[in-house]
Amino acid sequence: MALILERAYIDEMIQHARDDAPNEACGIIAGEGGRARKLYRAINAEASPYRYSVDAKDLLRIYRDADEHGWDFLAIYHSHTHTEAYPSPTDIRLAAWPDAYYVLVSLMDPSAPVVRAFRILDGNVTEEPIEVSDV
Repeated sequence: MALILERAYIDEMIQHARDDAPNEACGIIAGEGGRARKLYRAINAEASPYRYSVDAKDLLRIYRDADEHGWDFLAIYHSHTHTEAYPSPTDIRLAAWPDAYYVLVSLMDPSAPVVRAFRILDGNVTEEPIEVSDV
């Protein structure tokens, strides 16, 4: 099933990846009924170009705001600064949200960022299409 995102969300994830480079950026997109409502930039507690972990206090802030609006975590995103937009073995091992999409932004070619979406369930990775909406 395709992940439907407005162009603005894709642009924001790419900008966040660029802003946080050389470290990986991370964040969450919350929504309802499969429709994105808000993108939350998060703090990468790892502050690393090779790993990410959403800061615990930041995750609580995001969870509380999303819950207050009745939104679910639609997608968890992060960037890869020097590798392709595909989940690393670490990404797969740490994937803890089976109902969420995992979106990766690759800055391997900074002039042509690549954004891809995946489902990760029990160590299995399935790429899902992203449908870009201009609404």
